[in-house]
Amino acid sequence: LAGLLSFPPTHRGHLVRENVPVVRGLTAPSPEGRAMRHREQNQPRVKVYLEGRYRKLVRDLPQTVFWCPECKGHPRRRRKCSYCEGFGKLTRDSVQELVGWVLGKAFGTRKHKFHGAGREDMDVRMLGSGRPFILELISPKTQDVDLAEAEQIINQRNEGRIEIEGLHWSEKPRVRVLKEGKHAKRYSASVEVEGKVDPQTAADLVGQRIPLAQRTPSRVAHRRADLIRERWIEVQELKPADDGCWDVIVLAQHGTYVKEAISGEGEKTKPSLGELLGGVTCKCLQLDVLGILDEEGENEWVAPSRSLPVSFGSGLDAAEAPPCSDQPSG
Repeated sequence: LAGLLSFPPTHRGHLVRENVPVVRGLTAPSPEGRAMRHREQNQPRVKVYLEGRYRKLVRDLPQTVFWCPECKGHPRRRRKCSYCEGFGKLTRDSVQELVGWVLGKAFGTRKHKFHGAGREDMDVRMLGSGRPFILELISPKTQDVDLAEAEQIINQRNEGRIEIEGLHWSEKPRVRVLKEGKHAKRYSASVEVEGKVDPQTAADLVGQRIPLAQRTPSRVAHRRADLIRERWIEVQELKPADDGCWDVIVLAQHGTYVKEAISGEGEKTKPSLGELLGGVTCKCLQLDVLGILDEEGENEWVAPSRSLPVSFGSGLDAAEAPPCSDQPSG
């Protein structure tokens, strides 16, 4: 009985578990195995960059994931979030998700980032030749993917919503080129006008490049500094429509808030289109991006290609060195 009630020996006040059952086939990792696992965890993640252009054909689609501003899509916090009612997002999907779901499945990863050459508002369509973008795929399990086939699948699944074209392999430095590139944009707008517009005033406005002073609009004041920015717009076409509105095609400098350039937003933009038309009240009803152009708005914008590194010795003078003399100098 005394043997049955005895406790195993202790080591520094803790019971020593001597009679631990051995699980057959389970062994402690060797030092080599632990070192290999440590190296794998600390290795940089493989990333794949794909570049192309997208067209957005609807007015209810953001470019990137539109997370709820309250819960940020957090799995636990969104359950009790009344702002998004537990969904975690404010829209069902986005251009990023419609493209990323297909390419992510093809490359065997769910992690991706979307980099665009600027962005349009959710209610603005992106037409013309499309907006350049790069999709960054993180830790793909495979890279043996037919990009032409993947592009076709994306367009078929999202017919009438988005279209992509020119999908090809890219590299990390191109992300900076796209995001830092300066480009003017051509817009088509349907404008509601209250007041009488003099036809001659409208005709004289076409073709003029007009400098603007724009204060940060109210709709982006929560994420943009309150500054006055100098921009320019050029009205390229201005004609009355059948429904009492005006159809306007305008060329705008990089970073111009076009909706506010039309309405003025309480004199935050001077001069606005309404002032230029003789002091009438203008309101932008619909807006489309027709083209991404170069900085001056003359040609279609093309991201500059990466310059090739200079090869060793390419900077040396091609002239032959003077022959060495066997005689000592002096």
